[in-house]
Amino acid sequence: MNRMITCTVNGKKKELSVDVRQSLLEVLREQLGLLSVKQGCAVGECGACTVLLDDVPIDACLYLAVWADGRSIRSVEGESRNDKLSRVQQAFVDEGAVQCGICTPGFVMAATSFVEKHKHQKVSRYDIRRGLAGNLCRCTGYETIVTAVQKNLDDDDQ
Repeated sequence: MNRMITCTVNGKKKELSVDVRQSLLEVLREQLGLLSVKQGCAVGECGACTVLLDDVPIDACLYLAVWADGRSIRSVEGESRNDKLSRVQQAFVDEGAVQCGICTPGFVMAATSFVEKHKHQKVSRYDIRRGLAGNLCRCTGYETIVTAVQKNLDDDDQ
């Protein structure tokens, strides 16, 4: 059974016909072509499918698309502006916080949410690690990811 939903995806209003059983991950990838939203574990443990729903990080693999009706969704594809990476994306590049790329979009979205929530606050590396705890990576030791997030919190010209 399909249902029509309306949501805002990366700043653009979308009207979609979705199967009531489809996850948000499936709709974002298959209908909207947002390939940054990766399926890793499919059980909400790895964070590869993290998107921001009304600015809150969620696992798109566990969230039904019909629940997104009337909501705002952000993925990595919507973070750059005028062919310029967002500050968080650029920090990930500058700090070498990217490896194979499977987990990177989810980490970028979780980090973006963390930075937006904690800007102008003093947070420790431990706080950053806790804030990103829902995201896993098999390729990195996490230090560069934490440094990239900290760089965004420490910069005064936000």
